[in-house]
Amino acid sequence: MDLKGLIKNCKKGLSGLFGAECVLLAYMGITGILMIFVWDYLHYPETMVLLRAGMVAYIFIAKYVYEIIPNKWVTAARVFMIMLTLITWYPETYDFCRIFPYLDHIFAQADQVLFGCQPSLEFVKAVNSTFWYEAFNLGYYSYYYLMVIMVLYYFFFKFSDFGKAVYIFFGAFFTYYLIYDLLPVAGPQYYFQAIGVEAAEKGIFENMYHYFQLHYDMLPTETRGIFSALVKNAQEVGECPTAAFPSSHVGMSTVTMLLMYRANRTVFWVMFPLYVLLCCATVYIQAHYLVDSIAGFITALLFFYIGNKSYTPLKKKLNWEM
Repeated sequence: MDLKGLIKNCKKGLSGLFGAECVLLAYMGITGILMIFVWDYLHYPETMVLLRAGMVAYIFIAKYVYEIIPNKWVTAARVFMIMLTLITWYPETYDFCRIFPYLDHIFAQADQVLFGCQPSLEFVKAVNSTFWYEAFNLGYYSYYYLMVIMVLYYFFFKFSDFGKAVYIFFGAFFTYYLIYDLLPVAGPQYYFQAIGVEAAEKGIFENMYHYFQLHYDMLPTETRGIFSALVKNAQEVGECPTAAFPSSHVGMSTVTMLLMYRANRTVFWVMFPLYVLLCCATVYIQAHYLVDSIAGFITALLFFYIGNKSYTPLKKKLNWEM
């Protein structure tokens, strides 16, 4: 088959899909190719292949069901399944990035040069009352809830823009995941535990190379109330030394807020205080260097712009359903 025939068949196969589903297919395809080159270094490559095969099957079966029953609830099943898988793809970023030497010493040094200290250590010292401690943890814990509120709002109240919104949303999310697959940065909560807080405060940043392949210890945290307990439990269950730069907590919450601003200004302003707390919390709870959070905000604007501009041309060219 020549190249033109291959492209034609690809377009035919993507016809009737949602833009969000194509984003996931692209992510699975790119990481599937990456898996071929690093197969022997992965923990559970067979499971990763099965996950991808299962998701491809689900996408096309759901598309077939939609062709028979084209209603909002089948649409919901197609889109919200992708959202549920986000927690599955996150640990994979660690499986990929741990293959490479970690770069935390570079990002910690960047904070030191730019700000003359380690903001992730100084912030919690400067603002250490129980009220603010719990408030920032509330913000951090609200991450997924803010995103769910935005997606549900579009689904129930702005359905005509639902396809574009989730395309922009998932496009940004999986772009962050691709970056994390190849850019190994653990974040202060892991790195400072490894080198010692004293060394970090003195500006001594050791290159830890492959240390985080086998070490998962985090800086100890206090539990002062319900929200700090919830964050601590969530990190103990699902956190890995990965995905520090750029901060997807800042990035994806920014994309979420931009989409919410477009949909409903009142809801946007109700969500805004939690968004601010969340962005601050990324540094406050020592999940990210300050440069990570700044980069998260900047990349969010870029990814939102690209998603916004690319949706309509791609929808027409590939004949997406929405």
